[in-house]
Amino acid sequence: MIAELLARLADIVLEQIPSDRSRFLVVDGEGNKLLEKEGGDAAATGDPDPVEALIRETRESGRPVIIPDPDASGASARPPGNGRGPALSALCLPLRVMGRAAGFACLARNAPAPPLTRADLEFLALALSPALYVMSGNRNPARSGAGPPSAGTGRGDGPFVGTAPSILRVRSMIDRLKDSDAPVFIWGESGTGKELAARSIHEAGRRRAGQFVAVNCGAIPENLLESELFGHARGSFTGALRDKPGLVEEAHAGTFFLDEVGDLPMPLQAKLLRVLEEKKIRRVGETRPRPVDVRFVSATNKNLEREIEAGRFREDLYYRLKIVSLELPALRERAEDIPPLVNHFLDEFSKSMGRSRPFFSPPALELMLEYPWPGNVRELQSEVQRCLIMTGDGQVIGEEALSPIINPRGKRHSQGSRGFLAAKAEFERRFLREALARCGYHRTRTAAEIGLTRQGLFKLLKKHNIPGDDERSAP
Repeated sequence: MIAELLARLADIVLEQIPSDRSRFLVVDGEGNKLLEKEGGDAAATGDPDPVEALIRETRESGRPVIIPDPDASGASARPPGNGRGPALSALCLPLRVMGRAAGFACLARNAPAPPLTRADLEFLALALSPALYVMSGNRNPARSGAGPPSAGTGRGDGPFVGTAPSILRVRSMIDRLKDSDAPVFIWGESGTGKELAARSIHEAGRRRAGQFVAVNCGAIPENLLESELFGHARGSFTGALRDKPGLVEEAHAGTFFLDEVGDLPMPLQAKLLRVLEEKKIRRVGETRPRPVDVRFVSATNKNLEREIEAGRFREDLYYRLKIVSLELPALRERAEDIPPLVNHFLDEFSKSMGRSRPFFSPPALELMLEYPWPGNVRELQSEVQRCLIMTGDGQVIGEEALSPIINPRGKRHSQGSRGFLAAKAEFERRFLREALARCGYHRTRTAAEIGLTRQGLFKLLKKHNIPGDDERSAP
């Protein structure tokens, strides 16, 4: 998938920056070639190839090189040549992933074509940054996971995709909680992944051999809830034709997840408190208690402190459930994670639908970044799936495919309505914001990740009027 993405991005670069010669080489962490693409022919002059010399210089220095250098003067500013062949303009960008060399991209033009510029170098760096970002969280694209994923390792690994500080804290907290038996209370808005967090704690921990049983306390009628939770004896009520274990018993040696625990009726709150304290349950119609070995995880989107004040939730149960709490952030609070989440869902749904993996256009992604996502990750997931269905076999999902609530004016950009410079500026702004956020607004680190010098990054930030926190905000 990464190789396909790299090949498409290289084609985009060559479409936007016409060149007489080009060379792309990208390798993964084990040295396997993900992309090797070469176009054009070297001038048959008998002299050493200046493009090969430029590539060697770039790989040795680890810094981007452009010839002629617009910031230099004298000999260093003149294009290489021997007087017999056409003057040459060339640029070469070293590619780095997580601090290691990952290849290069080199473009060259012969006179009388206009020389390549710093703007071309910047576009090249920004165009390739999505693939480098994916590689930074997945060093070996062919790797297939075995066993339960670690929730706290990797930039894109585990059940919670993203690099925002808030989601990194969630993954770290899941790692800490996975092997404990203490009750966990998960709070978050609807759609933030509360059940996913509970299941991740179970599957990553020592109880993963047992069952994970989930129940929505608001989805079962109150008169049936006790029987569902704790089971019943034969003949205990009309229709009880046999003994039936409850859901809590089914979770023995595993994890029991109480979703929307704030909707639990008061009488059952008292019985649940007793189960938590005694580690025993009593089926409806029985007098003999049964021991259970269950870890309880509960969740709600309600403010239980207010429910306690209103007399709708027991304070003693609240503190018994909330030995350890885990808060899940809303998607609008970690907007920098929208692009990797979109990529994750595109990969997932494209595979399940048996179709080639498309991409969202920059204008469509910009609209998605601006939308507040009140339904959080669940809403984003549904939107990506809907767009895949609506676009059929198309390889680019445009803004016209988005839901009216995300694109209320039905915006649609055509090739005639927006020129190359406008598209390039929009592309640069979006990727600069994403890169800054990923690197904690550490500008030196940001420049290194996207293959620019500090001076080059500062120029771009100033050009697009993008505010950047100073170096003290970096860890």
